[in-house]
Amino acid sequence: MGEGNQTSVAEFILLGLSQDPKIQILLFCVFLTIYLLSMFGNLLIIILIQTDSQLHNPMYFFLKNLSFADLCFSTSIVPQMLVHFLVKRKTISFAGCSLQIIVFLLAECTECALLAVMSYDRYVAVCKPLHYSTVMTQRVCVQLVIVSGVIGAFVCSVDSAFTLCLPYQGQNIINHYFCEPLALLKLASADTYKAEMALFSMDVIIPLAPLSLILVSYWHIISTEIQMQSGEGKLKVFSTCGSHLTVVVLYYGSGIFAYMRPNSKTMSKKDQVISVFFSVMTSMLNPIIYSLRSKDVKGALRNLVRR
Repeated sequence: MGEGNQTSVAEFILLGLSQDPKIQILLFCVFLTIYLLSMFGNLLIIILIQTDSQLHNPMYFFLKNLSFADLCFSTSIVPQMLVHFLVKRKTISFAGCSLQIIVFLLAECTECALLAVMSYDRYVAVCKPLHYSTVMTQRVCVQLVIVSGVIGAFVCSVDSAFTLCLPYQGQNIINHYFCEPLALLKLASADTYKAEMALFSMDVIIPLAPLSLILVSYWHIISTEIQMQSGEGKLKVFSTCGSHLTVVVLYYGSGIFAYMRPNSKTMSKKDQVISVFFSVMTSMLNPIIYSLRSKDVKGALRNLVRR
């Protein structure tokens, strides 16, 4: 609704990563390559796990869902970035901005929960190996994925409701390369304190729960590994958990630097680089990390090529 001669914003202008046409062409090529690698890698992981019976176990079932979340994560941001690198007027409609926020938040928060679920799976595999098949049943795995999606949907609904229900009148220039909730809040034509507190609760406090579960799981895993007498057993534990731990460090490390920082009025280039790594690069790196470190995935890929 408008106030006086102000009208509601129908579209937003995204400043992007650079205003230099030559640099934008270079960035287009770089991000197109990253996106294609991300799409190819995550789709390949999903296809391999779906078609190879050797990968029909809880760990790879969770990995398949993580890859799907990664696809949604990167697709919610990168295609629009690529278009904006090639056009002068970098606009996005209010509806498009809303959809981008919803998909981004849903994928991000679901992935956060899935990483915690995967750490629990590794805990049971290492610390309770004799009970693994009875604990991590197909039904339990499906329930854990559903719970991850419900958590993602809850956080997404709260964040998007507080962000998108605010009035936006007059200002429509977002100092970012996509419709990120905190960047959008800076343009609101009303007091954003409640919205900022809600986003802080959802984006900082709630992710600490999955992170705590991950830390507790790995504390037990490391304690169990230390007690092992066999060097072969320790190596097996490391190879089993190494990929997941690497993904967790990359995801949470970049996420903490990107979002758990003081809410300033301007976004520096350093902040944007960190945000790019979190929102774009991790989706490309995850399948690479898992495929390079997993003999099962490599074997499934060889079997697929031979068909």
